[in-house]
Amino acid sequence: MEPPEMINAGDLVLKRWEPEWSAELAAAVHESVPELAPFLPFATPEYGPAEARDYTERSAANWTAGTEFNYAIFTAFGDLIGSIGLMTRPGPGALEIGYWMRTPWAGQGRMTAAVKVLARVALTLPGIERLVIRHDPANLASAAVAAKAGFVETGRDGDDVIRELR
Repeated sequence: MEPPEMINAGDLVLKRWEPEWSAELAAAVHESVPELAPFLPFATPEYGPAEARDYTERSAANWTAGTEFNYAIFTAFGDLIGSIGLMTRPGPGALEIGYWMRTPWAGQGRMTAAVKVLARVALTLPGIERLVIRHDPANLASAAVAAKAGFVETGRDGDDVIRELR
């Protein structure tokens, strides 16, 4: 199972992360720390090019290993506006989708569009029957994206809300 390295989604393009985008990734995370930090442990004021490079290199290794498939989200004009990925951690037959949006582009429906297109692609992969999104109940933006993309709440796991799409 290997999803495509690039997915065109209208005015968005999802591309497999590449290390040469590390500086822009660092800028995106740094710019978005106030919104991301409550929910994503990596989002700290100290996040910089070295941390971004480590992430992009781990993303490449995990893609090759078949455990994670992480994408940068770009506008059609080439602006890096977020990240989205598929993870195998739910186990056989399922993939988990994780995502975050750069602050200036949040709240405009772009993440919902990215989740919808990635979900559509993921459900065509061999052996994949369901998709999972986990989010903090306090993360209302993530909850809204998941609901608008058609994910239905199926339970709780510790402090996380579990939503699924089949």
